[in-house]
Amino acid sequence: MVTGAGDGIGAAVARAYAAEGARVVVAELSEETGRAVADEIGGLFVRTDVGQRDQVEAMIAAAVDTWGSVDVLVNNAWGSGSLSRVENKTDEEIDSALSVGFRGPLWAMQAAFPHMKESGWGRVVNMTSLNGVNAHMGTLEYNAAKEALRTLTRTAAREWAPTGVVVNAICPGAKSAAFRRVMGSHPELEQMADQGNPMGRIGDPLTDIAPVAVFLASDDCRYLTGNTLFVDGGAHINGVAWAPELP
Repeated sequence: MVTGAGDGIGAAVARAYAAEGARVVVAELSEETGRAVADEIGGLFVRTDVGQRDQVEAMIAAAVDTWGSVDVLVNNAWGSGSLSRVENKTDEEIDSALSVGFRGPLWAMQAAFPHMKESGWGRVVNMTSLNGVNAHMGTLEYNAAKEALRTLTRTAAREWAPTGVVVNAICPGAKSAAFRRVMGSHPELEQMADQGNPMGRIGDPLTDIAPVAVFLASDDCRYLTGNTLFVDGGAHINGVAWAPELP
Protein backbone atom coordinates (compact mmCIF):
# COMPACT_ATOMS: atom_id res chain seq x y z
CA MET A 1 0.00 0.00 0.00
CA VAL A 2 1.60 3.26 -1.15
CA THR A 3 -0.22 6.55 -0.60
CA GLY A 4 0.37 9.46 -2.93
CA ALA A 5 1.58 6.92 -5.48
CA GLY A 6 0.53 8.83 -8.57
CA ASP A 7 3.68 10.93 -8.82
CA GLY A 8 7.11 11.63 -7.39
CA ILE A 9 8.47 9.46 -4.58
CA GLY A 10 5.22 7.52 -4.18
CA ALA A 11 5.15 6.50 -7.83
CA ALA A 12 8.83 5.57 -7.69
CA VAL A 13 8.29 3.36 -4.64
CA ALA A 14 5.25 1.71 -6.23
CA ARG A 15 7.28 0.94 -9.36
CA ALA A 16 10.18 -0.42 -7.32
CA TYR A 17 7.91 -2.68 -5.26
CA ALA A 18 6.18 -3.98 -8.39
CA ALA A 19 9.59 -4.74 -9.92
CA GLU A 20 10.28 -6.93 -6.87
CA GLY A 21 7.05 -8.85 -7.46
CA ALA A 22 4.81 -7.09 -4.96
CA ARG A 23 1.08 -6.61 -5.47
CA VAL A 24 0.76 -2.86 -5.06
CA VAL A 25 -2.20 -0.71 -4.09
CA VAL A 26 -1.81 2.75 -5.61
CA ALA A 27 -3.67 5.07 -3.25
CA GLU A 28 -3.90 8.49 -4.88
CA LEU A 29 -6.22 11.49 -4.90
CA SER A 30 -5.71 12.16 -8.62
CA GLU A 31 -7.59 9.53 -10.59
CA GLU A 32 -5.64 10.35 -13.75
CA THR A 33 -2.14 9.86 -12.35
CA GLY A 34 -3.13 7.12 -9.93
CA ARG A 35 -4.76 4.96 -12.58
CA ALA A 36 -1.83 5.52 -14.93
CA VAL A 37 0.68 4.21 -12.40
CA ALA A 38 -1.57 1.31 -11.38
CA ASP A 39 -2.09 0.29 -15.00
CA GLU A 40 1.63 0.54 -15.68
CA ILE A 41 2.63 -1.78 -12.82
CA GLY A 42 -0.43 -4.05 -12.76
CA GLY A 43 -1.54 -2.70 -9.41
CA LEU A 44 -4.85 -1.80 -7.83
CA PHE A 45 -5.89 1.86 -7.91
CA VAL A 46 -7.92 3.22 -5.00
CA ARG A 47 -8.84 6.88 -5.15
CA THR A 48 -8.02 8.20 -1.69
CA ASP A 49 -8.02 11.50 0.11
CA VAL A 50 -5.80 10.64 3.07
CA GLY A 51 -7.22 13.59 4.98
CA GLN A 52 -10.55 11.72 5.23
CA ARG A 53 -10.63 8.84 7.71
CA ASP A 54 -13.36 6.88 5.93
CA GLN A 55 -11.37 6.91 2.70
CA VAL A 56 -8.18 5.82 4.46
CA GLU A 57 -9.98 2.91 6.08
CA ALA A 58 -11.55 2.03 2.73
CA MET A 59 -8.15 1.84 1.00
CA ILE A 60 -6.90 -0.66 3.60
CA ALA A 61 -10.11 -2.64 3.25
CA ALA A 62 -9.67 -2.71 -0.54
CA ALA A 63 -6.26 -4.34 -0.17
CA VAL A 64 -7.57 -6.91 2.27
CA ASP A 65 -10.65 -7.64 0.16
CA THR A 66 -8.54 -8.06 -2.99
CA TRP A 67 -5.50 -9.91 -1.69
CA GLY A 68 -6.37 -11.01 1.83
CA SER A 69 -3.88 -8.88 3.71
CA VAL A 70 -1.83 -5.71 3.81
CA ASP A 71 1.82 -6.40 4.58
CA VAL A 72 3.60 -3.15 3.72
CA LEU A 73 2.28 0.36 4.23
CA VAL A 74 4.09 3.41 2.85
CA ASN A 75 2.67 6.71 4.08
CA ASN A 76 3.89 9.16 1.46
CA ALA A 77 0.94 11.35 0.45
CA TRP A 78 1.15 15.09 0.88
CA GLY A 79 -1.16 17.92 -0.07
CA SER A 80 0.02 21.44 -0.67
CA GLY A 81 1.41 24.42 1.19
CA SER A 82 2.95 27.79 0.65
CA LEU A 83 6.21 29.55 1.38
CA SER A 84 5.33 32.13 4.02
CA ARG A 85 6.48 33.25 7.42
CA VAL A 86 5.26 31.80 10.71
CA GLU A 87 3.19 34.88 11.53
CA ASN A 88 1.32 34.58 8.23
CA LYS A 89 0.31 30.91 8.47
CA THR A 90 -3.43 30.32 8.70
CA ASP A 91 -5.41 27.84 10.76
CA GLU A 92 -6.61 26.27 7.50
CA GLU A 93 -3.05 25.61 6.32
CA ILE A 94 -2.06 24.05 9.64
CA ASP A 95 -5.21 21.92 9.89
CA SER A 96 -4.83 20.66 6.32
CA ALA A 97 -1.19 19.74 6.86
CA LEU A 98 -1.89 17.82 10.05
CA SER A 99 -4.84 15.98 8.49
CA VAL A 100 -2.88 14.81 5.46
CA GLY A 101 0.60 14.52 6.96
CA PHE A 102 -0.15 13.12 10.42
CA ARG A 103 -3.73 11.96 10.93
CA GLY A 104 -3.91 10.19 7.56
CA PRO A 105 -0.84 8.04 8.27
CA LEU A 106 -2.11 7.38 11.80
CA TRP A 107 -5.48 6.20 10.51
CA ALA A 108 -3.79 4.00 7.92
CA MET A 109 -1.52 2.44 10.52
CA GLN A 110 -4.43 1.84 12.89
CA ALA A 111 -6.39 0.12 10.12
CA ALA A 112 -3.46 -1.96 8.82
CA PHE A 113 -2.00 -3.03 12.15
CA PRO A 114 -4.55 -5.75 13.08
CA HIS A 115 -3.85 -7.55 9.79
CA MET A 116 -0.09 -7.27 10.24
CA LYS A 117 -0.28 -8.40 13.87
CA GLU A 118 -2.39 -11.42 12.93
CA SER A 119 0.22 -12.57 10.42
CA GLY A 120 3.14 -11.73 12.72
CA TRP A 121 4.81 -9.68 10.00
CA GLY A 122 4.47 -6.11 8.77
CA ARG A 123 6.40 -3.14 7.50
CA VAL A 124 5.47 0.53 7.83
CA VAL A 125 7.54 3.16 6.02
CA ASN A 126 6.71 6.78 6.76
CA MET A 127 8.06 9.50 4.48
CA THR A 128 9.11 12.36 6.71
CA SER A 129 11.32 15.35 5.90
CA LEU A 130 14.57 17.08 6.65
CA ASN A 131 12.50 20.27 6.55
CA GLY A 132 11.16 19.48 9.98
CA VAL A 133 14.45 18.25 11.42
CA ASN A 134 16.26 21.41 10.33
CA ALA A 135 13.27 23.74 10.77
CA HIS A 136 13.46 25.09 7.23
CA MET A 137 12.07 28.56 6.79
CA GLY A 138 8.71 29.17 5.15
CA THR A 139 7.15 25.72 5.60
CA LEU A 140 5.89 25.58 9.18
CA GLU A 141 2.83 23.45 8.44
CA TYR A 142 4.89 20.89 6.51
CA ASN A 143 7.64 20.83 9.13
CA ALA A 144 5.18 20.32 11.97
CA ALA A 145 3.26 17.53 10.24
CA LYS A 146 6.42 15.66 9.26
CA GLU A 147 7.93 15.87 12.73
CA ALA A 148 4.64 14.65 14.20
CA LEU A 149 4.87 11.71 11.79
CA ARG A 150 8.40 10.94 13.01
CA THR A 151 7.11 10.87 16.58
CA LEU A 152 4.33 8.51 15.51
CA THR A 153 6.94 6.33 13.81
CA ARG A 154 9.03 5.95 16.94
CA THR A 155 6.07 5.42 19.27
CA ALA A 156 4.46 2.76 17.08
CA ALA A 157 7.82 1.06 16.63
CA ARG A 158 8.22 0.78 20.40
CA GLU A 159 4.69 -0.46 21.01
CA TRP A 160 4.57 -2.87 18.06
CA ALA A 161 8.09 -4.30 18.37
CA PRO A 162 6.95 -7.61 19.95
CA THR A 163 4.47 -8.30 17.14
CA GLY A 164 6.83 -8.62 14.17
CA VAL A 165 5.77 -5.26 12.78
CA VAL A 166 8.61 -2.79 12.24
CA VAL A 167 8.10 0.92 11.64
CA ASN A 168 10.72 3.24 10.16
CA ALA A 169 10.93 6.64 8.53
CA ILE A 170 12.77 7.97 5.50
CA CYS A 171 13.81 11.60 5.35
CA PRO A 172 14.30 11.87 1.59
CA GLY A 173 16.21 14.53 -0.24
CA ALA A 174 14.55 14.17 -3.63
CA LYS A 175 12.88 16.11 -6.39
CA SER A 176 9.47 14.92 -5.32
CA ALA A 177 6.09 16.18 -6.51
CA ALA A 178 5.96 18.60 -3.57
CA PHE A 179 9.49 19.81 -4.31
CA ARG A 180 8.58 20.47 -7.94
CA ARG A 181 5.46 22.41 -6.96
CA VAL A 182 7.42 24.73 -4.68
CA MET A 183 10.25 25.18 -7.15
CA GLY A 184 7.79 25.87 -9.94
CA SER A 185 6.76 28.99 -8.08
CA HIS A 186 10.29 29.81 -6.92
CA PRO A 187 12.69 28.50 -9.61
CA GLU A 188 15.60 30.46 -8.18
CA LEU A 189 15.53 28.21 -5.13
CA GLU A 190 16.16 24.94 -7.01
CA GLN A 191 19.75 25.89 -7.81
CA MET A 192 20.20 26.92 -4.17
CA ALA A 193 18.93 23.50 -3.08
CA ASP A 194 21.27 21.61 -5.42
CA GLN A 195 24.28 23.67 -4.44
CA GLY A 196 23.50 23.26 -0.74
CA ASN A 197 23.64 19.46 -0.94
CA PRO A 198 27.02 17.84 -0.12
CA MET A 199 26.71 15.66 -3.24
CA GLY A 200 25.79 18.67 -5.34
CA ARG A 201 22.32 17.52 -6.29
CA ILE A 202 18.89 16.73 -4.94
CA GLY A 203 18.15 13.03 -5.34
CA ASP A 204 16.08 11.09 -7.84
CA PRO A 205 12.96 9.40 -6.43
CA LEU A 206 13.41 6.16 -8.37
CA THR A 207 17.15 5.57 -8.24
CA ASP A 208 18.02 7.20 -4.90
CA ILE A 209 14.98 6.86 -2.63
CA ALA A 210 12.96 3.84 -3.78
CA PRO A 211 15.77 1.28 -3.20
CA VAL A 212 15.85 2.22 0.49
CA ALA A 213 12.07 1.83 0.69
CA VAL A 214 12.50 -1.64 -0.84
CA PHE A 215 14.98 -2.56 1.90
CA LEU A 216 12.64 -1.28 4.63
CA ALA A 217 9.88 -3.50 3.22
CA SER A 218 12.03 -6.62 3.17
CA ASP A 219 12.87 -9.51 5.50
CA ASP A 220 16.34 -7.98 5.83
CA CYS A 221 14.75 -5.18 7.87
CA ARG A 222 13.55 -7.56 10.60
CA TYR A 223 15.75 -6.02 13.34
CA LEU A 224 15.56 -2.35 12.36
CA THR A 225 12.70 -0.35 13.83
CA GLY A 226 11.99 3.15 15.10
CA ASN A 227 14.73 4.66 12.95
CA THR A 228 14.91 7.63 10.62
CA LEU A 229 17.05 7.03 7.56
CA PHE A 230 18.33 10.25 6.03
CA VAL A 231 18.43 9.45 2.32
CA ASP A 232 19.55 12.91 1.32
CA GLY A 233 23.06 12.94 -0.10
CA GLY A 234 24.41 13.97 3.30
CA ALA A 235 22.29 17.10 3.64
CA HIS A 236 21.47 16.32 7.27
CA ILE A 237 25.11 16.24 8.41
CA ASN A 238 25.60 19.94 8.96
CA GLY A 239 22.12 21.16 8.18
CA VAL A 240 21.13 23.12 5.10
CA ALA A 241 21.65 26.83 4.57
CA TRP A 242 18.05 27.40 3.48
CA ALA A 243 17.20 31.07 3.87
CA PRO A 244 14.81 32.20 1.13
CA GLU A 245 13.54 35.74 1.05
CA LEU A 246 10.08 35.68 2.59
CA PRO A 247 7.68 38.65 2.62
